[in-house]
Amino acid sequence: MIKVFGHTSPDTDSTGSPLIWAWYLTECRKTPAEAVLQGEPNTEALWMLNRWNLAKPQIIADVAAGDRCVIVDTNNPAELPASIDQAEVIEIIDHHLLAGGIKTRTPINITVRPLACTATIMHDLIGEDMARAPEGIKGALLTCILSDTLEFRSPTTTPHDRAVAEKLAADLGVTIGDFAAEMFAAKSDVSAFSEAALLKMDSKEYELGGRQLRISVLETTSPQVILDRKAALMAAMPGVAAEDGAEEVLLFVIDILREEATLLVPNDFVKSVAERSFAVTVTGDSVVLPGVMSRKKQIIPVLAV
Repeated sequence: MIKVFGHTSPDTDSTGSPLIWAWYLTECRKTPAEAVLQGEPNTEALWMLNRWNLAKPQIIADVAAGDRCVIVDTNNPAELPASIDQAEVIEIIDHHLLAGGIKTRTPINITVRPLACTATIMHDLIGEDMARAPEGIKGALLTCILSDTLEFRSPTTTPHDRAVAEKLAADLGVTIGDFAAEMFAAKSDVSAFSEAALLKMDSKEYELGGRQLRISVLETTSPQVILDRKAALMAAMPGVAAEDGAEEVLLFVIDILREEATLLVPNDFVKSVAERSFAVTVTGDSVVLPGVMSRKKQIIPVLAV
């Protein structure tokens, strides 16, 4: 049985894409596969599973030697199981920059395209077999695309992402605006999460000026709910950083509707990074960054010390 999984701390795309590809491998390629997750899915991903009557995939802690695996929505070894090099990786499907470091036993299929969402790539790879896809798979595709594009607000959005989403919505009889509003409401409900869990919920490793960082984002339509917990979030940062082998956590609270980010500034190092990276003056423990929506395109590429 092939295991299909995405990155740790799975968001909507890393929850939905394994389900989509496992369906395709099993039903269309006739190679039995199962979707698995590296951690609990976030609130929006859980909403997607419920909305489209999809079973929550099994959560795994690692892979075993010889396991046949397909990696989706990442190619970064830091976001993969510890024993990934002992497994048999047979395919990678992703939309992030190439991180390097994955070793395979034989040549494999690798598809990396500059689109906003892994699910968009999968839609294209599935091709004519999309006609066979059940409603749940089409629903997962749509949800993943709207999540990664923030309903087309993110600068990562391409015309093709939008076209695929609009076609899927029409097939499903869904109004994109209403559907996305429900999604984002689910994403914004973080009341049950501790500060440490929020900092880890959507976080990527990054090295800057010799420092190991965790670059965390929280996308929400209710940013004040998170910012009201600012002091507690900043107090939790050193512990979360140490747990992950990092020195700092940078948390960006993305306001989906206002299309801006608020960066929490707990110390002089983060203040310096903010001022050098975004050409702003920081006067308190947070700073608003108008127009910043995408970690991949607008945050990580400009970070400087």
